Amino acid sequence: MPHGPEAPSPTAPTDVDLSVTLGRLQLPNPVLVASGTFGYARELASLVDLSRLGGILPKTVTATPRQGNAPWRTVETTGGMLNAIGLDNDGVDAFIECHVPYLASVGCPIIASVAGKTREEFVELVRRFDAVDAAHRPAAIELNVSCPNVSGGVDFGSDPALCEAVVRDCVAASDLPIIAKLTPNVTSIATMAKAAEAGGADALSLINTVLGMAIDWRKRRPLLANVVGGLSGPAIKPIALRCVWQASQAVRAPIIGVGGIANINDAMEFLVAGASAVQLGTVNFYHPTASMEVLDALPAALAEIGATSVSAIVGSLNH
Repeated sequence: MPHGPEAPSPTAPTDVDLSVTLGRLQLPNPVLVASGTFGYARELASLVDLSRLGGILPKTVTATPRQGNAPWRTVETTGGMLNAIGLDNDGVDAFIECHVPYLASVGCPIIASVAGKTREEFVELVRRFDAVDAAHRPAAIELNVSCPNVSGGVDFGSDPALCEAVVRDCVAASDLPIIAKLTPNVTSIATMAKAAEAGGADALSLINTVLGMAIDWRKRRPLLANVVGGLSGPAIKPIALRCVWQASQAVRAPIIGVGGIANINDAMEFLVAGASAVQLGTVNFYHPTASMEVLDALPAALAEIGATSVSAIVGSLNH
């Protein structure tokens, strides 16, 4: 699949400022890896220099262990992947005990991803991380209010009042920066962005997966046991770009662009559209060193358009 013009040479000046400010969250650079696509970081440590990343979002954790949905839970599609994992995880207790110490040692900011069934559960999850000792505490928390593969998963991301309320409750419950991850499966992404901003979110992540399905027409059955799943990968990049641009026109809160980003050209498009940082997701499955390649190419890409910092090009789209 073509990815646009040839990527810039990684050779670049060394005086380019890659640092990023997302509300109260400071990151060394804008290249992050998305929750659910990077495991708990250990899995990619032999391939990726974790210390160079702008941030790692480990797998979303819930208050109690979840087995997730029945198989099939993933299906490859044209230009992307459908998943209906269902937030399979061992729960917040196991995450804090087994994974947080390692994650705190990798040398880059860690942003914990949490999902609750209720406002109270979201708040309790946020408080659990706020209570972690300072040496192991994450740099921020991303509220997954937009998972399409669990019962009630998108309620907080599709109802503006609920979204604003859960964000506000979590901001009040923690000293950590709070990021709201929003779904594209809504009538107006700008409305949801405004709601999350009104709740006090330090930043917004756009987008989570797009609802889709796959069918075996010979058997006349859906391929996913959950029937529908979340589409990710290059196929959703135009949708994600549109959402980032629309949200950036509606709010002042910083935006993290997510959706189909696989190379430096993709990343630059999101920055110009209005994102202050990006998360690489599905590409980690089929090209796990992509984050390093994007990071290597970023200074030259900025220099190519006369920019000496990431912030200089954020939202610079001419229209």
